[in-house]
Amino acid sequence: MTTRSEVKPTLPSTAKDAEVYDFRRPTTLAREHSRVLELAFETFARQWGTQLTAKVRVRSQVNFEFVSMHTYDEYAASLPSTTAMVLLALAGHDSKAVIQLPTLTALGWFSHMLGGNGSHNETERKFTQIEQSMMRKLMADAIDDLRYSFGPLLSADIVVDSIHHNSQFAQAAATSELMIVASFTVQVGERASHATLAIPADVLLRQLGAANPVINATDAADLIQNQVSHVPVDVAVQFPGKRVWAADILALAVGDLIPLGHAGHKPLDVAVDGHTLAYAAVGATGSRMACVITEIQENN
Repeated sequence: MTTRSEVKPTLPSTAKDAEVYDFRRPTTLAREHSRVLELAFETFARQWGTQLTAKVRVRSQVNFEFVSMHTYDEYAASLPSTTAMVLLALAGHDSKAVIQLPTLTALGWFSHMLGGNGSHNETERKFTQIEQSMMRKLMADAIDDLRYSFGPLLSADIVVDSIHHNSQFAQAAATSELMIVASFTVQVGERASHATLAIPADVLLRQLGAANPVINATDAADLIQNQVSHVPVDVAVQFPGKRVWAADILALAVGDLIPLGHAGHKPLDVAVDGHTLAYAAVGATGSRMACVITEIQENN
C-alpha cells in the first residue's frame, strides 16, 4: 500500500519592492493635477504615433506609461550617458523642455525615411548635419502635437533649441529645478524603445492652478457647511425617553401599558440620530399629521 505525502501548495509571492521616500523633498503631484497631465500626455502619445507613421512611413505607435515629478538632476541621472536629447526652448522661460530617445532608435527612423529597412550596425554616435535636420523636422512635428494635446496648459511658444548626445552635459535647467517627466514606449515597425518628455514644472503647474484650482484652506469652513447642509438625515418627532427596569421590559405582554409621564399639553422632542434639536406640538397639514416647531434647543 503506497502512501502519498501531502504537498503544500506554493502561493505566489505578494511582496512588493519598497520605494524610498525622500523627506527632504516631499514635493509630489496633486492627484487632480496628475490626472489632467495624464490625459494630456495620453493625447500627445496618440498624436505623436500618428505623426511618426506619416513621416517615417512605417506603422508606428506611442504608448504613454506614467508621469512623475523629479528635479532635473534626478532626471538626467536616470538617463543613459549617451542618448539623443532634443532641447526645446520655451518663450519667456530660461529652462528648456527635453525630448529624449535612444540615438540608435533615431538612426533607425532616418533609415526608414531614406528608403531603408531601419536596420543598421552602427554604434552610438552623433548625428550628421543631414540627420540633425531630419531630427529637427521630426521634433517640430512633435511640438505641434504637444501644443494640440496640452492646449491652454502649454501656452508658451516652443521651438527646437539644440540637440545633445550626452545627458550629463545637456543642461536644460538648474539641477534643483522640478521637472514634469512623462515616460513613453515608442514602437516603430518591429522595434520598440523607451522615450521621455520633460517639461519644467513651473510652466505647467502655473496653468494647472488656473485650470484646476487647488482649494484654499481658508474656505474649508464654508465648504464643510455647504456640504453638510445637503446631507439627508432622518428626523424623528418623539416622546421623551423614560427609564424603566430591565425586569419590566422582560415581563412585557400584549396589552400592558407603559406610563410615559409626559403631559398631554407639552411639546414632543424633534430629534436627529437620538439628539434633541427642537420641540414641536402635534398638528396637521391637510389629511396628514405634522408638527409645529415651538422651541429650538440650543447646543454648545
